[in-house]
Amino acid sequence: MELRLVEELYQALEEFPLVDPHTHIQPLQPVARSLDDILGYHYYTELAHSAGLDKRLLAADVEPQLRVRALAEYLPALENTVQYTWLEFIVRELVGFECERIGPENIDAVWQACDRAFQRADWTETVIRRSRLVCVFLTNDFDDPLDGFDTAFYVPCLRTDELVFRLAELSVRERLAEATNVEVTDAASLERALGALFEHFVERGARACAISLPPRFHPAPVTGGEVAPALDRLLRTRHPLPADREQVSRFVFWTLARLCDDFRLPFDLMIGVYRNVYREGVYQGQDLLDSRWSLYQYAELFNAFPNVTFPISVLSHSLNPELMAFAWIFPNVVAHGHWWYANVPPYIRIDLSARLTAVPAVKQIGYYSDAYRLEFVLPKFAMYRRVLAEVLAEQFVIGRGWTAERAVRLAWQILVESPCRIFGIPLPESHDLPVTAGRRQQR
Repeated sequence: MELRLVEELYQALEEFPLVDPHTHIQPLQPVARSLDDILGYHYYTELAHSAGLDKRLLAADVEPQLRVRALAEYLPALENTVQYTWLEFIVRELVGFECERIGPENIDAVWQACDRAFQRADWTETVIRRSRLVCVFLTNDFDDPLDGFDTAFYVPCLRTDELVFRLAELSVRERLAEATNVEVTDAASLERALGALFEHFVERGARACAISLPPRFHPAPVTGGEVAPALDRLLRTRHPLPADREQVSRFVFWTLARLCDDFRLPFDLMIGVYRNVYREGVYQGQDLLDSRWSLYQYAELFNAFPNVTFPISVLSHSLNPELMAFAWIFPNVVAHGHWWYANVPPYIRIDLSARLTAVPAVKQIGYYSDAYRLEFVLPKFAMYRRVLAEVLAEQFVIGRGWTAERAVRLAWQILVESPCRIFGIPLPESHDLPVTAGRRQQR
């Protein structure tokens, strides 16, 4: 592969305005307050713990700089990981601290440099401008009032995991009643409460409904009459039967899909995570994947709601061929990003190559950062853009004789046009599309 061509394509992709369709950004505190917020990202704590760090050194009552120093002792063990590359990008490219590597010998200097940058009054605007961010999608609890921030930039998204899987908990039902003024006593009142949530979110600019799902979940239509006995037992007992939980979960999930249809919202499904597998893991470092499931479990859902767009992420890289096939066949199924454990360059390269050569570009959303702080958006997209440039160069410019401009246009489709169209947000001006030298490359 010609490195000059890859670099040319990568530089063009760097100029794209950036649409990030899934994050965990907190809009009232979108950027890091200290290096502790950067190294506190679960990737670093779980990798360091896996490499031997005593998790007691990461406890909330440990002084932040001491936590950072403890983590820094294990950074040399993480230098080979792509997550370490994200850290280097933030420190060098955003903060402007020049160093060969980051470790225990210079962590205090890195802390001080980050502190100076993060305390600047214009730091949030600096990160947004440097990243060319157009908008970031949030992950909002169902009882989020959605007040105090610009919903055109910080786009609300109704996250529904608790409603589907934790309705048996009294605290969840109390929060739902407070958020909707509807006390759930039966199937009809539950439907009214869920409808009130959709009205609240849509009125405040929400562009999607989202949920993460375990491998064992199998959606199926459940009517109000069918769920009534299970829901009644679930509301009356402190420890409902698993069968009752499952029946209620299916009813709530199917109702959410119907509401997405009614309110014309995409239903963003992230499938394949088992929670709390490693019970001794660090915070957010306990969840793992399971490949023993199939998207076929969702075929009835896709058939039942042909007007609902389902952006699908799979946690297991091995399930990408299935996702590709479903996006190939179903008009309402979209391949969405590279989630979590599949979000490393070797897996991205394989999955991206398959999708780009088999699935229409209009059926793909290239990438999302899943970031908790704005500082992580650009380095994670930079990782993806590098892989994308390599795939475009090898598969399309060299492999098919496309011009570089044509390859860049394909990238624009999956990174900008598709998320804007699918989620109904304004498309950046077409003149924002970078121009490359456009040479035809031959083998």
